[in-house]
Amino acid sequence: MADGALSPGVNLEAFAQAIAAIQALRSSVTRVFDCLKDGMRNKETLEGREKGFVAAFQESLHSVSRDLGELERLSNLVGKPSENHPLHNSGLLSLDPVQDKTPLYSQLLQAYKWSNKLQYHAGLASGLLNQQSLKRSANQMGVSAKRRPKAQPTTLVLPPQYVDDVINRIDRMFPEMTIQLSRPNGTSAMLLVTLGKVLKVIVVMRSLFIDRTIVKGYNENVYTEDGKLDIWSKSNYQVFQKVTDHATTALLHYQLPQMPDVVVRSFMTWLRSYIKLFQAPCQRCGKFLQDGLPPTWRDFRTLEAFHDTCRQ
Repeated sequence: MADGALSPGVNLEAFAQAIAAIQALRSSVTRVFDCLKDGMRNKETLEGREKGFVAAFQESLHSVSRDLGELERLSNLVGKPSENHPLHNSGLLSLDPVQDKTPLYSQLLQAYKWSNKLQYHAGLASGLLNQQSLKRSANQMGVSAKRRPKAQPTTLVLPPQYVDDVINRIDRMFPEMTIQLSRPNGTSAMLLVTLGKVLKVIVVMRSLFIDRTIVKGYNENVYTEDGKLDIWSKSNYQVFQKVTDHATTALLHYQLPQMPDVVVRSFMTWLRSYIKLFQAPCQRCGKFLQDGLPPTWRDFRTLEAFHDTCRQ
């Protein structure tokens, strides 16, 4: 049995006796079924066979009743299990007969204890951080509120004009990249980013937060039959499917909810590094192609090119 499965209040001696009582009860029940299976035997007359069968069957039932009563008595002496770990039905994992091969219950207890400790220490750390000043120095405490820089909006719903200004500034930053902004469904923006003559990227935005990106080849069609941007179809080429996966990973890496414009600018800077998708060699192996594909991964910090297997 896993460590910690029994509380100190459990009577181990009664627990062992209860296990023996269970075994005795199972033996008694087995004898009842054996009696029913054998039936009336070993008697010359029919009356003798019936009496022998009834006597044996009654004795077997009395044994079952006696063993069951003993088990109920011992169950009251065992005690209750600990309530310190309310793991509900997961406690049944401790009954697994191959506990040595699959110690799920003991591992679950350790993970539960670790989670409680982590939550406790996180609460202490949060309290300590809230007590500290977020200013760079104590000399700035007296700065007038008028001289402080204006905080940028941090809500999920930003004014469309603010989003347009951010996108226009980013468009002017990269001459080899063109950004077309449209709003087919209200205030949410959709961007069609064309990077030279290499690729096109469809960026779906919720206010100034990027939700989805799809990368396709420069000559691939990015519109549906009704003239709207196709935000569901994948590229027909494996290289751009790989770049789409890496772009999704980049969205998870560049996260700064307090400054969404910085996130968009950082993502576009990372995306611009694909201008030499088919010209830059891998920085680790030095080859241009590996398994028929160019280096599709770009490092988030240095923007260097790597093959998908060489970046590990």
